[in-house]
Formats: sequence, structure tokens, C-alpha cells
Amino acid sequence: MAESIIMLEEMPNIGDVLATRLRAAGIETPQGLKRYGACLAFEKALLSYPDACVNMLFALEGAIQNIRWYQLSSSTKKELRQFYEEVKPTT
Repeated sequence: MAESIIMLEEMPNIGDVLATRLRAAGIETPQGLKRYGACLAFEKALLSYPDACVNMLFALEGAIQNIRWYQLSSSTKKELRQFYEEVKPTT
């Protein structure tokens, strides 16, 4: 990822809503997101937004890799789905 990206919204897959959710979870910058990684960032966001879905997890990983979420490899998506199933809130 280019170091010139200084706002979350400049990353692929990160729009205003997701950026707001990340900031509410204490993740303010692209560097912060990369430091936490997609899974921990997702877990932090779940605390405030239990409606977060697997697509948010895909978006976070894609942003970290500087690609659109649909460009993630099948194996990465599979791993992220497994993680999501372990941490998603039960109703």
C-alpha cells in the first residue's frame, strides 16, 4: 500500500460507513488497520456493531492487501469465513 494514503477512506473497500465503524473501534488510520490486521479489527468493530457481516471482514482484508475484496484468493476467503463463523454473535 502506498504510504501516501493517510485516511481510511482512501483505502480500497473502505467507505464512509466502514471508516466510521473502524474509528469507533479505535482504528483511526490505514497504518492502524494494518497493525491490527483484518481479524482483530473485525473483532473490535463487532463490540460496537454486532451486525457486522463476513463482507466487512473481506473488505478489511482487501484494504490491507490494497485490493478490492472480490480479488481475495479463494483460500483467503475460506479462512476468513471460518474465522467469521467462530466470532459472529449468536442470536
